[in-house]
Amino acid sequence: MSLSTDESSKGAVTNAAVGVIARGNGLVLLAERPAGKAWAGYWEFPGGKVEANETPEQALKRELHEELGITVTQCYPWITRIFDYEAKYDGKGKLESPAKTVKLYFFMVTAWEGELFGLEKQTISWQNPEKLTVSPMLPANESVLNALSLPPLYAITNLNELGEAHFFEHLKYALVQGLMMVQVREKQLEGEELEFFTEQLMEISAPFETKVLLNENIALAFKLGAKGVHLTAAQLMQMQHKPDGLICGASCHNTEELAHAEMLGLDYVTLSPVQTTLSHAEVEPLGWTKFGALITDYALPVYALGGLDASDLHTARLYGAHGVAMLRGAWIA
Repeated sequence: MSLSTDESSKGAVTNAAVGVIARGNGLVLLAERPAGKAWAGYWEFPGGKVEANETPEQALKRELHEELGITVTQCYPWITRIFDYEAKYDGKGKLESPAKTVKLYFFMVTAWEGELFGLEKQTISWQNPEKLTVSPMLPANESVLNALSLPPLYAITNLNELGEAHFFEHLKYALVQGLMMVQVREKQLEGEELEFFTEQLMEISAPFETKVLLNENIALAFKLGAKGVHLTAAQLMQMQHKPDGLICGASCHNTEELAHAEMLGLDYVTLSPVQTTLSHAEVEPLGWTKFGALITDYALPVYALGGLDASDLHTARLYGAHGVAMLRGAWIA
């Protein structure tokens, strides 16, 4: 990956556009940096420098054509991360790569024309982000793998409205259709009732390897062995450290909450409400334009939430979302 340098308030910052080229089955393309380049032998997501008078998206398309011989026909802005590289020396103390700060504009690339080929003599490989068979990863790219383990559709339970029989019927259908992450959010349940409901849901979901998260209740998530916890906005703003050993997300509605979640290094956030919802009809929705503006250059994966269903995924991605979170929309058969 070649890099360009701009000046910022932090000093010299290297800007690059990076492509997460993804197949429908979840595999992503990684490339090994060839001999003769800095960090040779390390694996990365392909991409390259943002030239003068070039947008990150334009740079991405140009670099992927030059490096891999493909023409990108569909891509979405995803996350933007700043990473500080320390100087790298070889075994004899010779400087191999100087210290630098990079600003990486990641894009999800979902459609392209042409056959992928390493035109710079780099080895390429399709990989499962959760089960890599290649290493080491370039440090700036390594943390991105965790974000890629999060599916694009995220369901929130709706037992209270559907009733037990109908809810579990809809859950089983959604799992068969590919639902891979669900949040248990049932404010009317407490204590043993909440624990029993969560255990039932986890048992049904287990064969599908679906990630189950608990709303707010960190202690219960640990007790039941759930994959994670979803913090309320109020809980988020009181939190000083991300809970260890759990996927951790949070509900956000404004810039302050988004910034605090980023500072904590959470795994994802939801941003809502995008549209008017039945449960919060009195709250003015953000709309897609404001939603996109709030997460421009944001470092964490963001799920759009509020009055949405799976059909809104394409629109959400166009505005920078990782995916769509759904309450009522998740359980439409």
